[in-house]
Amino acid sequence: MDTILTARFAAVQVLTIFDKENFLDTAILDELDGRDRNQAHEYVQGILRRRSYLDFLIGEFSSVPVDELESMFKNIIRLGMYDLLFMDGTPDHAAINEPVEIAKTKISSRSGDMANAILRRVQREMAQLPKPAMKDRVKLIATTFSHPEWLVDRYVKTFGEREAFQLMQANNKRPDYYLRVNELRTKPENFKLRLEKSGVEFEESEWLPGYFKVHSVVEARNKGWFEKGLCQVQDIAAGFAPTILDPQPGELVYDLCAAPGTKTIVLSGMMQNEGTILAVDISSNRITKIAENCEKYGADNVKIQRADIIEERFKLADAVLLDAPCTGTGVLSKRADLRWKRTPEELDDIIKKQAELLDAAANMVSKGGRLVYSTCSIEPEENMGQITNFLKEYDNFELQPLDDYLPEEVLSEDGLSYQTFPHKHHCDGHFGVLLKRIH
Repeated sequence: MDTILTARFAAVQVLTIFDKENFLDTAILDELDGRDRNQAHEYVQGILRRRSYLDFLIGEFSSVPVDELESMFKNIIRLGMYDLLFMDGTPDHAAINEPVEIAKTKISSRSGDMANAILRRVQREMAQLPKPAMKDRVKLIATTFSHPEWLVDRYVKTFGEREAFQLMQANNKRPDYYLRVNELRTKPENFKLRLEKSGVEFEESEWLPGYFKVHSVVEARNKGWFEKGLCQVQDIAAGFAPTILDPQPGELVYDLCAAPGTKTIVLSGMMQNEGTILAVDISSNRITKIAENCEKYGADNVKIQRADIIEERFKLADAVLLDAPCTGTGVLSKRADLRWKRTPEELDDIIKKQAELLDAAANMVSKGGRLVYSTCSIEPEENMGQITNFLKEYDNFELQPLDDYLPEEVLSEDGLSYQTFPHKHHCDGHFGVLLKRIH
């Protein structure tokens, strides 16, 4: 018998595939209607944010060790526990009954009975749940805050325990989002009126014009604002890189590793659709997304090219933006899956790739031209470490001050780079620098 696709069942399927293949495939969620789709996304990301802690609880309440539980069954229990403990407004019976039914239908009646027994115990003991109490300090912190041990060890050494806790707590919060107004389609003041008339709670950013913080993007989606090209979801910190590049009408600008084109559209708006932007990406699938977005948002001065920028040669440009592939440790609230996918070895590989991409990008900049390097990482080796190594090889580039572009609180002491942290700045963690080619 086929099970009706619900938000809970869809979330279990996505999480089970992730456990088995280390790949977050959310395509099935698109088969749900708007409200259920949003709920399923919340389950997926929320459970991934709390996974180690949920597994600790399963270990406390299950007669079978966590590591021996079948993946789908484990995710069914994670789902029920997450619903009981973290989803405000979900009745206990709904949090328990549907996971139990999924277990009975998709695994076995015995699994359903076991799921029911575990979740009923959690329900009864909710006021006095057991707490992690491992002797190994790193393991204790990793379990409590649901981060991998290698990242916990790294953050405690970098920030100290107290600040590392604050960072991980920020990573575990439901994120807010920013809507950036697309000035190729409307004006910020007109968009603000739309928000007010729709009753959407928002906060206008003081850092950059045209950015509005909202708790959810559901209303914007339901109103068709994305389809009409009026706004796009872009974190305020992600807007810093285009801002410091400061592209001018009439210039030739390269946006490298450009997919899905969010920053390309920002650049086009800043250039008032005059001049040329070449948006480059290596992925043929993602190139299609750039084209779709540019058409939707009215970015008419964009040319698109699929290319490996390390292998191919380009003529010199006035300005180049390299928003480099990175570990994504600055966006672990919105992309909770990344904390479980990344490894120390992968960090090393990413750093090498970034260096190659930065080398390629530098050779595209004309004399007197500008190069912005940015990431959504908080790892020093991917950020200022990368730039320090770059400047040892390239004496024809100089770092430029950023105080004319960005608020002081996000800048380094010397004002030559920016770095945001989720726990300090209440936005995603991003890094960037502006380099000028001097000869």
